[in-house]
Amino acid sequence: MIELRVLTADDWPRWRELRLAALAEAPYAFGSRLADWQGEGDREERWRSRLGIPGSWHVVAALDGKPAGMAGGVPGPRDGVVELISLWVGKEARGRGVGDRLVQAVEQWAAQGRAEVLQLAVTPGNTHARALYRRHGFEDIGPLGDVLPDGRREHLMTKRL
Repeated sequence: MIELRVLTADDWPRWRELRLAALAEAPYAFGSRLADWQGEGDREERWRSRLGIPGSWHVVAALDGKPAGMAGGVPGPRDGVVELISLWVGKEARGRGVGDRLVQAVEQWAAQGRAEVLQLAVTPGNTHARALYRRHGFEDIGPLGDVLPDGRREHLMTKRL
């Protein structure tokens, strides 16, 4: 059974655990690096701040009672746009509907907030993530996202709500 839990800034230890696991297991999928969130970057106030972005919403998934994934939503670059960020599903939970539930949860939250567009950035070559997003109606609008450390650009994908 998949259970979702909405996080607050006080849940930073739970989010920290999943975020570090995500960056360690799938560094190719994120613009941030594990090293960015360790050492000097591993501070309670930083974790709380990340979960406390004004207008944001963060959720974690548990599969059969075990932490399995996470996702978030933040205000986008313009009114009416929300960004789906930091989606990750642990290896043992992949292919079991966790990613679908996380995408649906962020989409529902965005629609309730009267967003018109849900947008996300996906790294080039992350075919599994792209397939997940396409299943949910996202369209790839091309390499218009941030420049990654290796010089490639993230691909933006959007969905009208």
